[in-house]
Amino acid sequence: MAVNLVNVENVSKVYGTRALLDGVSLGVSEGDRIGVVGRNGDGKTTLIRMLAKLEDSDTGRVTHSGGLRLGVLTQHDSLDPAATVRHEVIRDLADHEWAGNAKIRDVLTGLFGGLDLPGFPQGLDTVIGPLSGGERRRIALAKLLIDDQDLIVLDEPTNHLDVEGISWLAKHLRERRSALVCVTHDRWFLDQVCTRMWDVQRGDVHEYDGGYSDYVFARAERERIAATEETKRQNLVRKELAWLRRGAPARTSKPRFRIEAANELIADVPPPRDSSELMKFASSRLGKTVFDLKDVTVQAGPKVLLKHVTWQLGPGDRIGLVGVNGAGKTSLLRAMAEASWTDGETQPAGGRVSVGRTVKLAYLSQEVAELAPNLRVLEAVQQVRERVDLGKGREMTAGQLCETFGFTKEKQWTPVGDLSGGERRRLQLLRLLMDEPNVLFLDEPTNDLDIETLTQLEDVLDGWPGSMIVISHDRFFVERTTDRVFALLGDASLRMLPRGIDEYLERRRRMEEAAAASAPAPVADKAVPEKSSADQRAAKKELQKIERQLDKISEKETTLHGRIADNSTDFAKVAELDTELRDLAGEREELELRWLELADDA
Repeated sequence: MAVNLVNVENVSKVYGTRALLDGVSLGVSEGDRIGVVGRNGDGKTTLIRMLAKLEDSDTGRVTHSGGLRLGVLTQHDSLDPAATVRHEVIRDLADHEWAGNAKIRDVLTGLFGGLDLPGFPQGLDTVIGPLSGGERRRIALAKLLIDDQDLIVLDEPTNHLDVEGISWLAKHLRERRSALVCVTHDRWFLDQVCTRMWDVQRGDVHEYDGGYSDYVFARAERERIAATEETKRQNLVRKELAWLRRGAPARTSKPRFRIEAANELIADVPPPRDSSELMKFASSRLGKTVFDLKDVTVQAGPKVLLKHVTWQLGPGDRIGLVGVNGAGKTSLLRAMAEASWTDGETQPAGGRVSVGRTVKLAYLSQEVAELAPNLRVLEAVQQVRERVDLGKGREMTAGQLCETFGFTKEKQWTPVGDLSGGERRRLQLLRLLMDEPNVLFLDEPTNDLDIETLTQLEDVLDGWPGSMIVISHDRFFVERTTDRVFALLGDASLRMLPRGIDEYLERRRRMEEAAAASAPAPVADKAVPEKSSADQRAAKKELQKIERQLDKISEKETTLHGRIADNSTDFAKVAELDTELRDLAGEREELELRWLELADDA
């Protein structure tokens, strides 16, 4: 029988006139891996701080088992700014001691990319004081994970980690024996790590078995029972459930919720996006040319980030952009944006970016735009426009869109200066969408947004007719909102990944293994003949040709699906069209295999 580690009994907490938690009772046992979700400001952080006895409750009590070894990662670290990374993380261990410890090696490699901390100026001997918030957070996480604990409490552990770091952390936590309580908005991470969920809502905490997918299933069922038929039909939770069941079942944990009930619940929910209709609408708004990059080279100071890139962003394209930190993702977007804003007068270091005449770009950068602090939320949105056309016949007023993004009627009259970081991020997104752009560049749009707001944003983007590029470490958001993934792997090139982020992680793993294998025996590298520049150019040319062919196949598949729907009562015709679909699938598989072979040579 599992030992109870923490008991929370009838706990309440009031801030001002608002009860964040009201008579909550919970428990954490050995082996529990609990994910905590809820809207920003609903009390998630307060709950786990009281759980860890970092904050007192107004009523009730929290008890820990005797001798509990507790590790806590808060949103603000307590690192000594005068200390070095070595002192804080490894403490007084001699080099031969920590280097011989498999756990320490794994943590340093997983969080920093190598034992020598390649991103830090003096490696382990770097002084902490001048480091960025993200670097300090990784150091605090490494310090925590190197120790042994009975219970780990983590508040937003994936913040400032890239896709690879998040993947490593999920694997590491799954393999640890410690119990875990974790607040995070990263839904992929929750699905990979957690076996129970706590949903903090309006002073109460609802408990669910399973990971994030199971939580969505169970919550949808709960709301189905409580809702009328029409409300149920419009419910965003059911839409997300439909995507989880249809779009990515292999990426979710095996659900313990009744699958038959889940499938029945989404039987009449259409796919999240009508790609064919959106493509037609986007083409009518944008024409044939959106962004056309020819032999482009992008630099950041003296450093060449991308070299001789030829690429097109077409009407209706929804692209996810992933890559190692510092590879040039943001620099590429900025180069494209500057060409758009200056009518082509500002160009990158090499090559040319051509921009379609009808392009109206909205660029959400990682920095939150400053607004007059005394301006009200609704006024800030109405400054841009009173009403917005979201496509597919959907029109919203500024107030309605504010409500969609979590700004209630009362909150709409809050001064901008009183908003939290997450709320300002939401307001920035709102103002961009109110300007009715036809091209969106979103650089880390999920920062500081809670899961409910992310779901609402995804719903808005589902019906948004235009071209879009998303840079995000939130794997769930990228897979949910985009159709294709391109990667910057740190070799100054831009590559399409037919299998998305899974393929990105595989390729990065192979690159690291190859680098590790070649390091001890550099002489052996001479036995491998280098590809000539002519061979590399030929491979790149064929890669681009295959990518165009894959795009055409996608268009044909969309058309065939539409024809099958139109001829659903003509079984002979449906069989004929289905044969065409199978032929296209075979052709796609051959092209993707050839693409993978060429990608290593380009």
